[in-house]
Amino acid sequence: MPIFEWNDGYSVGIDDVDQHHLHLVALLNDMYDGFTAGMGADQLAPFLDELVDYATYHFACEERWMAASLYPELAGHRIEHEKFIAAVVALQLRMIRQERGLYLETLVFVKNWLSEHILQTDARYGRYIADGHTGEGTTIELA
Repeated sequence: MPIFEWNDGYSVGIDDVDQHHLHLVALLNDMYDGFTAGMGADQLAPFLDELVDYATYHFACEERWMAASLYPELAGHRIEHEKFIAAVVALQLRMIRQERGLYLETLVFVKNWLSEHILQTDARYGRYIADGHTGEGTTIELA
């Protein structure tokens, strides 16, 4: 059983954004599978590296789409993204120091942050786009 089960309630109504979110959820569920299979915190490094890499890519895309659609909440959204990356990098540093309980703490943090961010912050952007604010040159696909 995955730690994060995707359902239509997580869709923001923008295909490109939803596909990115599905990939982030899959990464989280892969981390959870490793945890339930008994992997140690020392084996968490590749999961965290991939999570940071993909989240950075996703956030850059999302912020470009928001800028193109003249999204008025872009600055605050960008700050949330920066805080997430900083928190995960801090977890990576703690992993290097081999702190105990890190694997479970990381899973819970990422699951809670991702769920809340999608359902609240990203959902507001989805509603903004659904209301017809697509801006010039926006290439995102609406569901």
